[in-house]
Amino acid sequence: MPDPHTAAHIQVVGGVDTHTDTHHAAALDHLGQILGDAEFPATPDGCAQLLDWLSGFGPVTKVGVEGTGSYGKQLATLLRHNNITVR
Repeated sequence: MPDPHTAAHIQVVGGVDTHTDTHHAAALDHLGQILGDAEFPATPDGCAQLLDWLSGFGPVTKVGVEGTGSYGKQLATLLRHNNITVR
């Protein structure tokens, strides 16, 4: 039986707490287990780094972003442009 934690089977869900200067992200697998957490600058480059970091765990299916109309707007836009569901 295949291991449900291999890269071929993992679907990544992210959660991001947005702030003025930084975004703190958490990555979870499809079973709800924490894969990691990290902090990134709240800049265009920082948002790209955050997406690259999440994608390093496997295919990202959706990301919960706090403040999609304010601090998280830039990140939410980037995620949507990469066909990732934003909640």
